[in-house]
Amino acid sequence: MSQAGEFIDAALQREASESRADEDFYRLGSPGELTFYGASMGAIRGTLRDLERGHPALSHDELTALSSELWAVPVFERRLAAIVLLQSHAYLLISSDLTRLEGFLRTGVVAELVEPLVNDVIRPLVQSLTDAALDRAVTVLDRWAADGNPWLAYAARELSAGPGRSTRR
Repeated sequence: MSQAGEFIDAALQREASESRADEDFYRLGSPGELTFYGASMGAIRGTLRDLERGHPALSHDELTALSSELWAVPVFERRLAAIVLLQSHAYLLISSDLTRLEGFLRTGVVAELVEPLVNDVIRPLVQSLTDAALDRAVTVLDRWAADGNPWLAYAARELSAGPGRSTRR
């Protein structure tokens, strides 16, 4: 694990609350694939602020590697930290990152991870694209819609419908 990944994981575990972990587990429908530390959203945001003090200018590759590292372990707070990290650095994302984000969607497990990933990471990315990159993104969304995975279908539907949401030209 990278030094940044270790820092985030350790901080989230220090902020853990067994009662909050139990509450989240039951509130989110007992998602068997996920475990919970019980760290609050404030602890997640504070941890990422502390990290960025030591690493103020993450590159695209560092951002995507760290988000993948956090997502790789099925812990709710780690995955939420990956989303918050991507939200705050969405301007670094490029069209080819849709492949990585597709993997996150496929393993999202609960709406509380998938919805912010779609609305706060993927939507701004797709809306920032133009020309050929946008055409490729639309092709990806069409593929997601036909894939059969419910989270991909949700993402395709959300990103293709409604005022201010359309990726179609």
